[in-house]
Amino acid sequence: MGKRPPYATDIEAARYAPPPPPIFRPPPPKQWTPWLVPLIFVCNVAMFVYSMYLNDCPSSFEREQCLLKDQLGRFAFQPFRENPLFGPATPTLRKLGALEKDLIVYDNETWRFFTCMFLHAGVVHLLANMFSLLFIGVRLEQEFGFLRIGLLYILSGFGGSLLSLMHLKRDGVTVTISVGASGALFGLLGAMLSELLTNWTIYANKCTALISLVVIIGLNLAVGFLPHVDNSAHIGGFLSGFFLGFILLMRPQYGYVNRKYIPPGYDVKRKAKYRWYQYFYLVIALIILLLGYAYGLAMIYTGKPGENSTIPFLERHPI
Repeated sequence: MGKRPPYATDIEAARYAPPPPPIFRPPPPKQWTPWLVPLIFVCNVAMFVYSMYLNDCPSSFEREQCLLKDQLGRFAFQPFRENPLFGPATPTLRKLGALEKDLIVYDNETWRFFTCMFLHAGVVHLLANMFSLLFIGVRLEQEFGFLRIGLLYILSGFGGSLLSLMHLKRDGVTVTISVGASGALFGLLGAMLSELLTNWTIYANKCTALISLVVIIGLNLAVGFLPHVDNSAHIGGFLSGFFLGFILLMRPQYGYVNRKYIPPGYDVKRKAKYRWYQYFYLVIALIILLLGYAYGLAMIYTGKPGENSTIPFLERHPI
């Protein structure tokens, strides 16, 4: 009793250490299906088509003066001397919701802060903005979802409208209106920069990504110095998006795994979801953003009404 059977071999009697558990690999982050950015794209194109329909150049000018009058009919473009971007007349844009200070402040048409983001001065303006929207916006919506990107787009566009409105006066006289989606688009670029900074640990080629993004932003801002381009909207949208990125686009640091994704029996070292500097950026960005919006609104609503005059448009035009 207690002895090994004579037929048992040394191999059968040997005791081996249990095999190590397989290496746990966290699931890849969820990719959202983008639908909001394509919807914004469709809305912008539809609004431009409607603006050309409402404009009806042949009814306002001699038919020979309208561009492509024979091919487009009532959708023909304004004469090149009036609108070199192949688009509608300024009164049409103004009627549809272009940005103008007196109408917002003294006629309480605050909806113009947002409707101007869906209007464009011409085909050239529209194509440039929509290419940028699809190139930047689709990827961001895939990573962060429609809710955060929608808030980012609208609030960045609002910031661009605020700063633009503060510079639509010259010597106390209103001389320009502003249209275009590029304030919101520059907000997406600004958010990409702050997202890179606040989620620094998850990027492999950090310096390469940072340099590439700074070069792209610099090239886009440089376009704002061209004639008839509203660089104030670009800068306002970029700054708004930059601070919003610290608030809306904060992601878990490298190595964090949600407990629901850890199978039973695995010993995975838990890390904090966010680091202290991410919370620090969030608080500072929120304070600066609220103060900036409050300052912009105060400056706009404490100004004096301008005199009515001929009102050329300013476009918001990123590359």
